[in-house]
Amino acid sequence: MTKQSHDHNFKNLFLDFPKEALKWFFPQAEQKWGQVRKVEFIRQEPKKHKLPDPSLALDMPILFSFEKQQLLLWLVEFQEDKTKFSIYKLLRYTTDLMEAHPQTLVIPTVLFTERKKWRKDVVRKLETKLNDRLFLHFEYLFFKLFDFNARDYYDINNPVVKILLPKMNYKKDERIEVIRQAYSGLFQLASRGLFDKYVDFIDVYAEVSEQEQENLYHEIIQHKETVMLAQYIRDKGMQQGMQQGIIQNTKENIIEVLELRFGKISSEIIDKINQINDPAKLKELLKKGIQIKDIDSSGFFCSPK
Repeated sequence: MTKQSHDHNFKNLFLDFPKEALKWFFPQAEQKWGQVRKVEFIRQEPKKHKLPDPSLALDMPILFSFEKQQLLLWLVEFQEDKTKFSIYKLLRYTTDLMEAHPQTLVIPTVLFTERKKWRKDVVRKLETKLNDRLFLHFEYLFFKLFDFNARDYYDINNPVVKILLPKMNYKKDERIEVIRQAYSGLFQLASRGLFDKYVDFIDVYAEVSEQEQENLYHEIIQHKETVMLAQYIRDKGMQQGMQQGIIQNTKENIIEVLELRFGKISSEIIDKINQINDPAKLKELLKKGIQIKDIDSSGFFCSPK
């Protein structure tokens, strides 16, 4: 998992925990209509307003069926960079969904995930009126994770909250405790499979270092939490270290093979090899290094079609 797959990461979070996400971000739904009976994910591409327009993909439309047979279509957009947010695009998404699902209540929601203070706010609503006549009013549910203080959510038993704790606001000296709360809370609330999946989410967005992994292990032991979780953290750190060692050895093997076959290779090729951290790609390069008859930086790094 990498930050480069930001939208994909957050979409997966809502795909795996739709009811829990709804309960935190929009608790009024269950309070008004009762428990959720059915959840559907709307995948179809919205219609184009003009044929040359680029294809649009809705961020995360979720159709909920409630006990009282009422439906709520919840549209969630994820934004790490607020400069890329457009309320006009969100309005188009919303009206397209309203047209496609006329019997549902569409609630547009935007989750801003970047951990920094803003100097300038985003546009929160659109309105067009003349005198006392209102022609258009549009607004959305606004959530900015950095506006939440992580320590205020330690006792909230919701896996989505636990996963997102490191994206909230906290003091520098609270960092290890925030990550520990995220780990331990998720461990208690999610299945082992989902814990394995989203502990990586926590590590990526909290940018957990090897030293912090060690500190977390001792913090968990000190708080007398489950031995299984403590051992998991220790094993995870060891596995990551082993993986990094394997990757580095493969890079060195590729360089050695190329230099044995073609003599001293350019710093450009060495730099490109060192930038690759995908074990499968490195394995492929090692095979190519053994098989190719000559070398140039462009052909060597091309993937086979």
